[in-house]
Amino acid sequence: MQRPNVATFFHEATNTATFVVSDPATRRAAIIDSALDFDAASGRTETTHADEVIAFVGAEKLSVDLILETHIHADHLTAAPYLKEQLGGEIGIGSGVVIAQKIFAEIFNAGSDFQPDGSQFDLLFEDGADFAVGDIPARVIHTPGHTPACVTYVIGDAAFVGDTLFMPDFGTARCDFPGGEAKTLYLSIYKILALPDETRLFTGHDYKAPGRDEFAFESCVAEQREKNKHIGGGVSKDEFVEMRETRDAELNVPKLLLPAVQVNMRAGHFPPVEDNGASYLKIPLNKI
Repeated sequence: MQRPNVATFFHEATNTATFVVSDPATRRAAIIDSALDFDAASGRTETTHADEVIAFVGAEKLSVDLILETHIHADHLTAAPYLKEQLGGEIGIGSGVVIAQKIFAEIFNAGSDFQPDGSQFDLLFEDGADFAVGDIPARVIHTPGHTPACVTYVIGDAAFVGDTLFMPDFGTARCDFPGGEAKTLYLSIYKILALPDETRLFTGHDYKAPGRDEFAFESCVAEQREKNKHIGGGVSKDEFVEMRETRDAELNVPKLLLPAVQVNMRAGHFPPVEDNGASYLKIPLNKI
């Protein structure tokens, strides 16, 4: 199995990992789960984190073909449009994004200017779709449960799982967002755990579990199957669902959920500019 190069860029403000995945032979690359710097208090955005990725791409003389999202993120704003403008490439996401768009279009009363059909993205991947990064074969596995749009990108010997699995000492994704479901997540995780034992798994966030000093984003299938604190060692579906639903009931809403989702459901574009030249984010009251 071919082995892509994987460079990780940590966005400390949101504990997000952005990955640049490249074929060492052709220097073609994909960027997975980018992050835009956003200050909720002021409403200002910056591109510091994305510029670090751009600088790396330039230094390594990579050509970016794909800018991929594992799902519609609730904890950070994507920088996909900015990266596309600077580097080229097509923005892709799983076709389940349409389900999430319909849910959130109603929550945000998005109006006729927003079509929940996935057309904001360049590529919509069906389950099992094949693609490539350079000469390295890749495929898409739909892994919903955290959100309806979640996918895992398997690129050579590496799989990029988004929020579905965290590091083994931290566990699994929450399932209490609109459209999420613990039973579905359990089944999705076992799609990932059916990959070869040595498959490298790259997770989209890390929060340093108690007792661990360093942030970490890479594990493997065998390690997750054996040691994941929520599902490892043969936890049954019923046990997992009870644990996940009990735990989720105690979690706070992510601080950036409302601004993040209404930008990310638009593939990273801001809502349409109004007649004063400004774009606005909505805060729906008592809807989440």
